[in-house]
Amino acid sequence: MKISKAEVEHVAWLARLELTENEKEQLTHHLNQLMMHFEKLRELDTTGVEPTSHSIPVKNVFREDVVGESLPTDEVLSNAPDSEDAYFVVPQVVEM
Repeated sequence: MKISKAEVEHVAWLARLELTENEKEQLTHHLNQLMMHFEKLRELDTTGVEPTSHSIPVKNVFREDVVGESLPTDEVLSNAPDSEDAYFVVPQVVEM
């Protein structure tokens, strides 16, 4: 499967990219080189090979989510530049 210059122009238009003629030619060439590599990979016999999402086994390395002691509110707010009741006071960033 070859990628045409018109397809490169269409994708560039969708991505709102302005490409020079030279860039379009280069991208067409590079993408066609990639497609040749993919075609070469298709020639491999993959019967009996189970599809995977990772090349090595992956496991969750996070710790268990265990409820523990929280810091006291006074200690948490002690370094806050401004607080009110039990909350941090921050500048408004969304205009109403």
